Amino acid sequence: MRSPDARPAVRVWRPRRTRIVAYTMAGVIVFGMIVLAVVVAPQFQLADRVLLVVFGLFLGWLLHMFARCRVEADEHGLTVVNAFRTRRLTWPEILRVTMGEGDPWPTLDLSDGTSLSAMGINGAEKTRAARHLAELRTLLARHEPPDH
Repeated sequence: MRSPDARPAVRVWRPRRTRIVAYTMAGVIVFGMIVLAVVVAPQFQLADRVLLVVFGLFLGWLLHMFARCRVEADEHGLTVVNAFRTRRLTWPEILRVTMGEGDPWPTLDLSDGTSLSAMGINGAEKTRAARHLAELRTLLARHEPPDH
């Protein structure tokens, strides 16, 4: 029997390199814009300097949105967190997972006839992506209805 505090197992896939590059660049950009706002020519007004920092923060936010991408699997289905959209899918909604050679990320073919990109598995990380894709396919096969 499971204890009341026990949580169901959740498997999370997220790209490593993308996160490192995005957060490093976000830090460099925000820091650079702050420094630029301080040392910019005197004819720049306070509003101009504030806008430089705000622009840097906006770029940092954009990079964060790409770095947050992930795919989470639990006993009920998948949560696909892409840059600007999160979608919860139950296992029966997912028909198959495909990822061709050179594709940036896998595509989930859904029972409603649509497809969904899963940006949390990054094709640029070839070995890691292949391992994550195999794990996802194994989970999908495990949750496939018995009549298939």
